[in-house]
Amino acid sequence: MASNAPAQGTASGGSSGDVGTTSSENTAPTSGKKQKRSKKSQLQSDEEVLELRNCRPFRSQDTDFKYVKDTVLAPESGVSDLIIPCHEYKSFAIAAELNKDQLQSKFASEVIRFASACMNIRTNGTIHFGVMDSVEDKAQKHGQIVGVKVKNREDFVDALDYIEKCFCNNLEEIARKCIHPPVFVEVIARDSQEQRFVVEVDIEPTFSLVKNNCFEVCLPKYNESSRKVILTKEPALYQRLGAKSEPVQRNKLTAFIQAMQDRDTQRERAELSSTQVPTEIPQDLGRKLSILLNDGKSYMDDSLRYILVTNRCEQDNLNYINFLMHLNIFCVFDFDEHSNVSGLYSKYKEHHETSSYFLQDFFQEIKTDNSPSQKLFDQTSWIFCNGRSDFLGDEKPCDENTWIRTKKKYLKKVITCICEEILPERSFIVLFLLLSPVQKPLVDTFQEFYTEMNGMDYIICITESRENYRKWANLAQESCSIETLEQRSIVGMKLSQVDATIQSMLPSTAQPRHLPASTGGVCILPLREEEKLYSLEILCADQCDDINLNLWTENQKQEIEQNFYRGRKIMWENLWLADKKLCGDIIEREACTEASKLLDGILRGSGQNYSVAKLKIFHHPGSGGSTIARQVLWKNRKRFRCAVIKTSYPHSTVCKHVLALRDYEEKEITHCFPVLLLIEDYEDEYFEELQIDLMEAVATRKINTCRPYFILICCRRCNNPERLCKVSPLDTVAVTHKLTQSEKNLFNTKLKKLQQEYAEPEFILTFVLMCEEFNKKYVSDTVEHILQGIDPSSRDTCLMRYVALLNCYVPNSYISLSHCEAFLGLGAYTESKARAYDFKHHLSEQVRMIFIELRESTTYISSVRIIHCLVAKEILRQLSGNQPLSQLATTLLQEKALFENRFGREEFIKFIRHLFIRRDKRSRGDNTDTLFSPFIEHVCEAENCEKAIAVLQAAYELLGKDPFFAQQLARLNYSNEKFEDAKYWAKVAKSHLPTDSYILDTEGQVYRKLFSFTVDKMTEEDNPEKITENILIALKAMKCFREAQQAAKEERESMNNAGYFGEVEVGCRLLRFLSTLPVFPKSPEGEYTELVKYLTTDYIPEDIKRTWGTLHSRLKNLRQNLYNALEWISEELSYFQTEKNQEKDDENDDKEELIYNPRKWLRRQTAVYAKFFILASPTADSNGPDTQLMRRMNIYGSGGGNVTNILSFLTDKKENRAAEKLERILSFYPENPLRNRLEDNDLINFILCHITLACLAPGSAKLLPLPTLRELSRRFVKGKRPFPASAFFLLTLLYWPDEALDKEPNPEKDEILTSALQTLKRLYDIKMKDVPTRKKRIYTPFFLGRGYGLSKIVHKNKIDKLMVGSLDERRMKWLHGTVWNISIIRDNLRRVSGWTKDRNVFIRGHVKELRILPLHHESVPAGNENVTFYLGFSFNGLVAFNIEADNDSPVRRM
Repeated sequence: MASNAPAQGTASGGSSGDVGTTSSENTAPTSGKKQKRSKKSQLQSDEEVLELRNCRPFRSQDTDFKYVKDTVLAPESGVSDLIIPCHEYKSFAIAAELNKDQLQSKFASEVIRFASACMNIRTNGTIHFGVMDSVEDKAQKHGQIVGVKVKNREDFVDALDYIEKCFCNNLEEIARKCIHPPVFVEVIARDSQEQRFVVEVDIEPTFSLVKNNCFEVCLPKYNESSRKVILTKEPALYQRLGAKSEPVQRNKLTAFIQAMQDRDTQRERAELSSTQVPTEIPQDLGRKLSILLNDGKSYMDDSLRYILVTNRCEQDNLNYINFLMHLNIFCVFDFDEHSNVSGLYSKYKEHHETSSYFLQDFFQEIKTDNSPSQKLFDQTSWIFCNGRSDFLGDEKPCDENTWIRTKKKYLKKVITCICEEILPERSFIVLFLLLSPVQKPLVDTFQEFYTEMNGMDYIICITESRENYRKWANLAQESCSIETLEQRSIVGMKLSQVDATIQSMLPSTAQPRHLPASTGGVCILPLREEEKLYSLEILCADQCDDINLNLWTENQKQEIEQNFYRGRKIMWENLWLADKKLCGDIIEREACTEASKLLDGILRGSGQNYSVAKLKIFHHPGSGGSTIARQVLWKNRKRFRCAVIKTSYPHSTVCKHVLALRDYEEKEITHCFPVLLLIEDYEDEYFEELQIDLMEAVATRKINTCRPYFILICCRRCNNPERLCKVSPLDTVAVTHKLTQSEKNLFNTKLKKLQQEYAEPEFILTFVLMCEEFNKKYVSDTVEHILQGIDPSSRDTCLMRYVALLNCYVPNSYISLSHCEAFLGLGAYTESKARAYDFKHHLSEQVRMIFIELRESTTYISSVRIIHCLVAKEILRQLSGNQPLSQLATTLLQEKALFENRFGREEFIKFIRHLFIRRDKRSRGDNTDTLFSPFIEHVCEAENCEKAIAVLQAAYELLGKDPFFAQQLARLNYSNEKFEDAKYWAKVAKSHLPTDSYILDTEGQVYRKLFSFTVDKMTEEDNPEKITENILIALKAMKCFREAQQAAKEERESMNNAGYFGEVEVGCRLLRFLSTLPVFPKSPEGEYTELVKYLTTDYIPEDIKRTWGTLHSRLKNLRQNLYNALEWISEELSYFQTEKNQEKDDENDDKEELIYNPRKWLRRQTAVYAKFFILASPTADSNGPDTQLMRRMNIYGSGGGNVTNILSFLTDKKENRAAEKLERILSFYPENPLRNRLEDNDLINFILCHITLACLAPGSAKLLPLPTLRELSRRFVKGKRPFPASAFFLLTLLYWPDEALDKEPNPEKDEILTSALQTLKRLYDIKMKDVPTRKKRIYTPFFLGRGYGLSKIVHKNKIDKLMVGSLDERRMKWLHGTVWNISIIRDNLRRVSGWTKDRNVFIRGHVKELRILPLHHESVPAGNENVTFYLGFSFNGLVAFNIEADNDSPVRRM
């Protein structure tokens, strides 16, 4: 029977059942993004090759089968074996637009003619309408699928009613049975929504129906004149001749009829043979699955990530998706709206910590301008692509059409972003897991991935149901041929078998991981709990013990060892293999023993009892510092909980996770062992903030233990580790390239073993250099030997030079593998197995030895760098030839392939910016502090400043006209005395960022430098115009600095004080310049009488009255402007700690002279300022304006005059000298300040001098009693005008309850104290803006002591002097709070009582309760507790130190 015939003879028996396939020889290449077809014309050029597709299987009624527009079918065919159908094509384009009668007559005529021919020859056949015939339209391809518009399907079905009229000899009933009803196959097109079909009619002349019959027909034709359908007069007998249906010629008619019986016999045999279904040889789907899932490898590793796309998972299947729990899944596109309740997600989240999103939310998460969030790589992102049925918000499931309209655009954006910006090419596989019937959105997802990934090389499909696959394949063929889909699909394999097969390939067994516990045992760490702590790389007690060694080949073990000795960072697997004697031993340098001893000392409590201890390892690049740090962790993994901190996460997140790691499964957290935390190549600010976070968190627990809570092992590269070790020798280990004799012996022995083991020297080159202590001559000779015979003009050599340039001048730099491939012109995906090609095989032997391929441990992003920075430096020297480095950098900037490559672009651009902008700083371990990047300084020294300027200009142009490059150009030009160019570039930078305070400060620096330059070059012969010009330059500089000051006030997230420092420096230099002019001669006493008179009065010397013109008013403001700037700096320094210079990023940091000791700088500049205004000492009782000015200048000259200068006397090592200076300063003030009214600032300074003097010399005769000072300060309470913060700071010191003066509660004093504290808080909030508190830590200059009157005020410096140890050790005692454990300090300070409420601290003032600031908010006990603490006085109000619960002590407040 014909119904048992095969679906289609040309179909290859693939795993997809009856879905047709096509020959690869006839398939157009599918790699490369598909070109969009022009909407104006559908014409194809003769050269264009269209993709070959298969016909619908014969007699198939599969409604899921589709044709793709503008693909082609195999050419029309003639008779084959009678069962395989012959094919005839008709475009039917014109007829489809005709009226019903015309359409039906045309359709019936073609079908009946073709049917007659097939039935007479006894062959199966199919006639296709909507497919181009070779004779119909020369502009189209033969067999091209175009489709026809079908207005009404019944018109085509009814047209076959002509069968009854057209077949002769009463054979119409047989014809009806042989001619099957029309099949309408949809034609799909990505760029069109118009619905078209190919209308097909199958002809099946079975032997039982047609035997002994010939089929003559009269064909219907439409008569245009009568507008009726008529039949041809003469019946005709048709036959298949080749690919055509032709009438049998009359002279051959007899022979044709006589051969009928032979044809019947052939038909009968053909039908009998077709019923014998050939045995299908089953595919080895297990092997296919292994190869597809592992990208050609027979085992799985962590080098691949997976993106899962799936739909509804039935309950029965949830038992067989355990393999997904072990895949490294980046994200999941889930089209099951019930997934969270009863589907795949409900099962997956039992085992893994995930982040769930909807499509648009996930797009918002990943579309940032910065690098993608690290969390994307550490936790699986689960994307609900069609809403969630259990979600209470607006995101509900929708139908296909609504989804396409509202959500498809987000899907496209997300996939584009993932493929182009987040995951590198060939680093991930997209897995379509079809668990239920397929819908269009799932196919849209495939098509987007197919387009973005340039083909199917990294896409696979797994489905148990052939029916689901068939529908999927028919819809997906719009993008990809069905044959290609079959090659990348696993169809018909039971899900339970898929599950078992994949689990058998896993590189590690499913045994749980364990952490050591304080009881001496261990506890299980489930994977989900570990993933919750995503900011940590946790080192378990049984790390690597779950490795399945049966799957590891010797090559794999060797590769891990080779990578280490080539220069890659050591992995836990290296140490594990060494412990198991599966590879050679790893050398322990003596610094490792030293670090272990320091660690043991910390654990024994031999040092200070810190809650957060530090062990610092500073190391030369390539000296093994990172290896030592990891060896220390590895040795202690069974004793303590260990982890590596991922510094890409905020310190607050790390702190939370570290606490959770310490507490996990511990019953008594007081007895927990310390947690060892490794932090590498960190920024100082990040480390300090993390340390304080941890200490504050510990303080809240109120637990005193003999061991630290946490031990931070800080591992950091630097150029001078020995210098940093000397700064803090008790907790620091220095690792250098220099080897001890015993180390040399170990290294040489190991080298001999490696040379015997590995024939290729490239594998151990880094180790060889380390054995030679990176000796410069040895490095030079080695590089020279390697570079012999290298082609200097090749692309890979050029790439090596670019990488060397970055590695030499930018620490920790690299170029991503994606950038390297783009530069070398390697296709991202090729028609061969893309993963199979190895990047290294496209490099010359020399470059291969120099490069080392790295893989980021968390994101698995591959990158390339030179094996060592000293090697990079030597490569640049030896390969430079006649090309200077400035030219090499300029050429690099012009490499479009590198700059236009989107993946990893942010990192690449960051390294390029650092090359031109990032300065060296001693605080980062560099040898020196540089004014420009080391590269720019090298170009200036080795070439000339013009070349440096030229390359910076090129960088400015090619990096989007970055304003910070323009700023650097301004700096570089004025540093080389090219002031006109400097002005231009400062103006350019300002045009980009007109309100950036750092840019405006640079403009001020241009004029400051120009002023200094012109003044230094002046001679006595210079004319008055030159003098005027110089003054204008200075005034311009000061104006720019004032603009910078104003801009800084508006900047909410930074506190830039450079404008004030700049104005003071220029102003003081201008005063010096004015004092040298003949028009302002000195008095016989050496005073600047004329100059002071000019600057402070209306007086103008005749010589300059006209020539200086408009300068007079501006110069007469000079004294006040300088005074205002000095006062602002003084107050700024009073607020904040200044132990360490706080700076913005290099590109914004434009202070030429780093002010490491701003207090000392202020004293010096104040003295310079005062020098020009000091005249003969005024009488003490005189209080006129001139006298007040002279008094103020004399006070400035003596080292006083502002809050910071006065307080700096307390840090003078010679207290007697400081006290004498203060007494001298007080002598300048009126003897009776209550009668002789002082200006506000003078009064503040006067009172503060007494407080400071009382700290230095409590018995001084110059001191006024506390009541008098209180009376003087009442002006700050009653005054209507604003006062500086220092006035209210003094009120808190003076009006804090005194046990001698304030024995009775006094509401008025209480009101003064309360009001002063409120005002301080308000002014502090204004000052801080939105700057994080830790970036500007509050300074607490005074503490409450045990005395009374002024004696109760104790300065911080006194406490410092009571401590022993280095500056760093004293600082650590303050930081950790151990300063309060020193008995002599406790004896000098008064401990006061207060209480807590809602985590706030309160204390009683004179009458009312006062809320005060705890130094560490986390140290405040929860609930309501009585507490005691030490009281500090700051510009942010009162501060509580060392808060402790104290439930039974008597209430004290003084």
